Amino acid sequence: MKCLFLAVLIAGLVMPIFAQDVPAHRFASGNWGFVGPRLQQNDAGARLARVNFTVPQSGAMIYEFNARYEGGSEDGQGGFGIHIFADNALNAASWGVGRSYLLWLNYDENPGSQGIPRGLSAQVYRSINHSQMVLVESISLNEYLPLLEANLDCAIPFRIVADGDTGEVRIFDPSDPDLSNYFYFFIDRRDLPLRGNFVAIRTNGMRVSFGMGLE
Repeated sequence: MKCLFLAVLIAGLVMPIFAQDVPAHRFASGNWGFVGPRLQQNDAGARLARVNFTVPQSGAMIYEFNARYEGGSEDGQGGFGIHIFADNALNAASWGVGRSYLLWLNYDENPGSQGIPRGLSAQVYRSINHSQMVLVESISLNEYLPLLEANLDCAIPFRIVADGDTGEVRIFDPSDPDLSNYFYFFIDRRDLPLRGNFVAIRTNGMRVSFGMGLE
């Protein structure tokens, strides 16, 4: 199988993770597979679907990928995200992924947590271990909901810049064609410097496919 999926910038050098062959990976939970060049999670009922990739990470990193909605949120709930700087990864369903940070895009018409806005939102979680995560940031993205609904068939580009030494993380606005606007936060300095050997992509309650780069 071949898949051009995720690119990482390390110390100023672009290094494609999926250059020709898929790197070491495990489909930890959910129903994952490749549809052409795209990696797709096909089980809309899977709440903790995840695939783990072995990717050494340290210092300044940039993660670029695109995600396309494939269905399954008709029940009013769904989400997907990426764990970065994970020190280890369980090859089974789990709430957290070792010591890592989860960047999460969420849609929930009736959220069960006070910290999660109704509708479209984004969260940052600090994963403590495989069973514990702490909410770090949560913001409403409902202003983008009409734009998202009008472009459900399109792959949405994501660019995330994270510095494991300084703790600064920038998440660029995918609706900005120049990707010049971004939301940022700082990782808890007690966790620095961040080092990790895994990146994990996960989905919750919907089908999503992923591709490399911003297109």
